[in-house]
Amino acid sequence: MKKIIFGLMTCFSVSFASAQVTVNAELKSIINQSFQYFSSIKEVENGVQSAKEKMQWSLLSKTPDINFNTAYNYIMPKISFPINGNEIQFAPVHNINASIGGGYTIVDFGRLKANIAKAKTDIQLANDQVDYAKCQLANQVAAIFYNIIFYRKAIAIQDSVIRFYLENKRWVENRLKSGDMIQLDVLNLEASIGLEENKKIDLINLLNKQLNLLVYTSGINTVNTNQFDFIGQSSPSSLSMAQTLNPVFFIQKDKTTLAQQELAIIKNNNKPKISLNAAAGFRNGFVPEVNTLRFNYLAGVSVAVPLYNFGKINQQLKLQQTFIQQQTLAETSLSEAFKKDLQQTEFDIQSNKERIENIKGQVVATKMAQDITSTRYHNGVATYLDLIAAATNVQKIALTQLQYEYQLCIAKIEHVKLLGIHYWNN
Repeated sequence: MKKIIFGLMTCFSVSFASAQVTVNAELKSIINQSFQYFSSIKEVENGVQSAKEKMQWSLLSKTPDINFNTAYNYIMPKISFPINGNEIQFAPVHNINASIGGGYTIVDFGRLKANIAKAKTDIQLANDQVDYAKCQLANQVAAIFYNIIFYRKAIAIQDSVIRFYLENKRWVENRLKSGDMIQLDVLNLEASIGLEENKKIDLINLLNKQLNLLVYTSGINTVNTNQFDFIGQSSPSSLSMAQTLNPVFFIQKDKTTLAQQELAIIKNNNKPKISLNAAAGFRNGFVPEVNTLRFNYLAGVSVAVPLYNFGKINQQLKLQQTFIQQQTLAETSLSEAFKKDLQQTEFDIQSNKERIENIKGQVVATKMAQDITSTRYHNGVATYLDLIAAATNVQKIALTQLQYEYQLCIAKIEHVKLLGIHYWNN
């Protein structure tokens, strides 16, 4: 009943949390495509199949073992005695035995049950590792997706700067023909244009690298979106939500459970085992006709009881108990680390929101200053250096605003990743 209630609570938490996250449809499509394309996901999914095969092997342990045995032995000296004047042979010189036998464990005092329970947890761990790998890949793809948008916007800013310089260069060249300007202004503008074009080349190089990563992870080579439109968790989040949804916590709990189940298996090594044994076949050696092959069979029960192992099992128990304690401490450390990371991402989200609001006025002011400086330059009041300073300020503020928007988007993605929300499914 507790498991059912926990499962319902988990499903409700997943549905509620997913409803709080709004994700670009193109991004969701790329993420789901990456799950089918990326080879590392196939690798961890194969681990689930391996765990299932181990489970099947554990289940087969409760079936009997059937063996065919045959042996030939040449025995000398011949064992015979004279009785009433006749030589009676008690063992054949050519000893032959062929039989089919089997063994079946009747009572193992919990050994098989413990191994099956551990095999089930191995399957759960493998499934949780697949979930974790998908979460990591989704976060990587989302970062690449918005990196591409960031570099495209940065290139657009560079284009606007270059366009501004080119317009002023054409104006200066026209004024140069009439003798109102000097060649130095043209050369200075050409130098500035060359510098900005080199910056654009660097940005294009970084963009191409991100596109290459997108192909590597998903097989898709383009992104049509051009906005930082990732809307993260809007309702108050908590560590308990992450513990309910994030596969990292599931994996750690699986490891603790496996350690406890391994302890149960070790404890069973001190318990007896009762087995049923049977065999049937042909052999010689039966007096008085010791050389004649005769059908024979046997059936019985065997009991194996451990008596003394010089403290080996007790030492295994102590070692395993220490390992369980280590896994329990790891759960505590994981919770503390997640609490810290969640708070930091929430701080990042809030601070970037405030920065974006604060910089809006600066964007307007620097653009107005650039327009005024350009007009003053055309009227011969401002210098080339004033023009460059105004253009540089516009570029710097635009890039700063873009950086804040990008950082806010990435912080939201990181926050959702920490919470463990599967936003690509909603």
